[in-house]
Amino acid sequence: MEAAKPAMFYNKSEDLKVHCHLCPHNCTIKPGSLGVCRARKNIDGNLYSLNYGKISSIALDPIEKKPLYRFKSGSRILSIGTFGCNLKCSFCQNWEIAHDEPELYDVTSEYIVNKAKELMPQGNIGIAYTYNEPSVWYEFVYDTSVLAKKEGLSNVLVTNGFIGKEALLMLLPYIDAMNIDVKAYTSSFYKDICGGALENVKETVKIAVEKCHVEVTTLVIPTLNDDLKEISEIAKWLSSLSRNIPLHLSRFFPNYKMQSIPPTPKETLYRAQEEAQKYLEYVYLGNIW
Repeated sequence: MEAAKPAMFYNKSEDLKVHCHLCPHNCTIKPGSLGVCRARKNIDGNLYSLNYGKISSIALDPIEKKPLYRFKSGSRILSIGTFGCNLKCSFCQNWEIAHDEPELYDVTSEYIVNKAKELMPQGNIGIAYTYNEPSVWYEFVYDTSVLAKKEGLSNVLVTNGFIGKEALLMLLPYIDAMNIDVKAYTSSFYKDICGGALENVKETVKIAVEKCHVEVTTLVIPTLNDDLKEISEIAKWLSSLSRNIPLHLSRFFPNYKMQSIPPTPKETLYRAQEEAQKYLEYVYLGNIW
C-alpha cells in the first residue's frame, strides 16, 4: 500500500527512526516498519499515514446507531471508516476492518463532504468517523472535519478515546459530538485485554465533555467487567463530570478472539442499568432487542 500523506504528530530520531505521539503508545518506529495501529509507516525516516483518503465502509445510518441518543435524535449521518486501530481488544466487534485487510476505496475530503450535502434531503446532518478507530485516520478526519464544518455539517467521532492530548485538542473545535468507549473501569482489563490504558481514556472523556456533546459506551462482558461494583464506579465517575452524560451499556456477543464467553444475560444488563441510574440521568441498553 502506497503512503498517501505525510503524518502529523511525530519527531525524527537517530538511525532514521521516528517517534509517533499521535496516541499514548508513543511508538518508536524503525524504517520500513509500522506503528501499533498498522496505519502509520516509517518510510526513509519520515512518517506517513497509509489510510489517508482510503475508506473501507460508508453508509447513511440513524444517529442512534452510533450510538448517540441525545444528539439530534431522529436524524441520519453519513458514516465512514477505514482500517486500523491502536488497541488490540480480543472482543473487537469490527475486527475485519480494524485488524484485517479490508477492501479499500480512494476518496477525497471534498467527495465525502459533497456526498454528505447531497444526502441532507434524506435527513443527513453530517459525517460520522466510525467503524474502525478514527484517531488512527487522523489526518483525513481532520481535513474532512474542517471542510465539513465550513459547510455547516456536523462531525461525530465514535472512538476508543486512546488519543494524545495535543491531537485531541487540535481536532475538538471541529467535532460536535463523540461516543467514547470506556471498555472497563480497571487498569488490568485495559492492559491485558485491550493493550491500552484506562487513565488515558478517562482524560479524553474529561477534556471532551468540556468541548462537545459526549456519550459513553461500555460493552458488558460476563466475568470480565460485569460486576455491579465496577458498573457503579463507571457511573459515579461520569456523574462527577456531569450527571447528564448518557451511558450506553451494550450486550456482548462472542466475536474475534473471544469466542468462549457466552452472550451477556439480559438480566445482567437490567441490573447494571438500575445501578448506573443511581448516578446518571440517562442510561441505555444496547444489543438486547
